[in-house]
Amino acid sequence: MSATLIAPGQLEPKTTTAPPRVLSVDVLRGLTIALMILVNDPGDWDHVFRPLDHADWNGWTLTDLVFPTFLFLMGLSMVFSLQARTNRGSCRKTLTAHLFARTAKLLLLSFVLVYFPRMHWTRLRFYGVIPRIAVCSLLAGLVLVATMKMRRRVPALIGTVFLLLLGYWVLLRWVPVPGFGMPVRDFPLLDELRNMTAWIDRGVVMLTQRWLHTGVLYKKISDPEGLLSTLPAVGTTLLGSLAGMWMRAKGPLERSAGRMQLGLAMAGVVGVIVGEVWSVWFPINKNLWTSSYVLLSAGFAAIALAALSWLVDTREQPWPKWLKVSTWPWFVFGSNAIAAYTASVVLVKGCLYFRITDADGYRHTIWAWLYEQGFARHGSDNWTSLAFAVSFVFVCFLPNWFLWRKRWFWKM
Repeated sequence: MSATLIAPGQLEPKTTTAPPRVLSVDVLRGLTIALMILVNDPGDWDHVFRPLDHADWNGWTLTDLVFPTFLFLMGLSMVFSLQARTNRGSCRKTLTAHLFARTAKLLLLSFVLVYFPRMHWTRLRFYGVIPRIAVCSLLAGLVLVATMKMRRRVPALIGTVFLLLLGYWVLLRWVPVPGFGMPVRDFPLLDELRNMTAWIDRGVVMLTQRWLHTGVLYKKISDPEGLLSTLPAVGTTLLGSLAGMWMRAKGPLERSAGRMQLGLAMAGVVGVIVGEVWSVWFPINKNLWTSSYVLLSAGFAAIALAALSWLVDTREQPWPKWLKVSTWPWFVFGSNAIAAYTASVVLVKGCLYFRITDADGYRHTIWAWLYEQGFARHGSDNWTSLAFAVSFVFVCFLPNWFLWRKRWFWKM
């Protein structure tokens, strides 16, 4: 997270200790975290527009692009952050210590959020969004630090991503799953129960249940943020880092901004096409974070970033009012993305934990009562469910707005 405030339309930071911000990254991060809250918190899960819900298994929707876009942007930002720390005199040992400290803080935050408010030790889920962010940040960061002084750093990173994606395909396609047999021959490829990722996650939970007396999986038989599927998610993060290197080499403040944006967009188109083609043999699947899904989602993230870079990074001052107004909320969300996500989780858990008793003596969760009384008094449908989700995003925006006005930024 950053400690430097950038106002919409302002290309230079208010301090000289940090490198200039790339505004398109801030805008896309804000859009991503707002959309993440929106799709996670509808008023009624039985009434959700199709693009605002995950694909049941294979395939993808708009919602399935949200989390990988966040990881893509995290990898991109890490390039800037590590370089800035290096410029201030940090060595590899210091950078590595920073990565481990950041991971520890994120995992601690995740534990607190999982434990709150029921505080039932036996039902803890160790996997999740924040743990995946933490582990991907650590592993991708270690790769970036290890390759920092390589003369052919970019080919090394591309090779690392290639090995991660190809190796994951090999594991899920050609390695027998104990107790079930060989994929394709004995059961369908990417069967929800019989796949290597789900088998490993069930094994991990058996160990945690035995030794720690706790541990659950999100889907009981598998977990969308499981252990093995973290490897291709690291590939998503490193693809973001490669995009960051390209933007840094051909940055928006230089004359070659158009070339940078075109190159980023073209790489994104290639990623989408290759991902779709690969899906013929290795289906796009967010739950398993398949390699085809990595390329598709990173491709769309690169295209969106190129479009936003064209819109805001090279625009002359002063910005037109319509652009300031339309981008300002996303700057606010993007400036404290982890804080926004944390606020949403705390609010949701609190509203689901505490209850209100109506005149008939029936106890409603605060969440259900607010939706039924405020949005669905005449029945629930997709539009009332969406209206509730949009309103909840606005509620989560308010504490971020307060932090923005106070220039307080939650750093990890």
